[in-house]
Amino acid sequence: MGIITQDMREIVASAKLAFVATVCEDGSPNLSPKGSLLVYDDDHLVFMNMASPTTVANLRRVPRLEVNVVDLVRRRGYRFKGTAAIRGAGDPVYEWSRRWVLDTHGPDIPCHEAVLIRVDRALPVDSPAYTFGHANEEDLKRAWAATYGLTNA
Repeated sequence: MGIITQDMREIVASAKLAFVATVCEDGSPNLSPKGSLLVYDDDHLVFMNMASPTTVANLRRVPRLEVNVVDLVRRRGYRFKGTAAIRGAGDPVYEWSRRWVLDTHGPDIPCHEAVLIRVDRALPVDSPAYTFGHANEEDLKRAWAATYGLTNA
């Protein structure tokens, strides 16, 4: 059994947007949103480089990264720490990720490289409402779904 649990899979799928942190050449942080983050297998995440030249350049130099993904309605998520490997056309990881991008976003989306992330550590990210015992997940889902006008959350 790998690091990525069923709950982590569900959060990644429901969040729709993740943030990837890398290290710039001058040592400063770079934080970049990703709309293509997927669970690849029990130990790996993947996202497609559609418009992320700085993120990819940083990872080529220093492959360590952190991915933060939070389900907005559930008010919880995960921080994934790991190491990235860039995969190009012809690689099975690239082709799998590219197929998802094309099926989901359409044929006009550029697919430069896939970034495969070996997850070394995963930590929960929870709203303080959970931490201090002021709410449970169902209460938060109802409250935030109403706030955002969502009917099927």
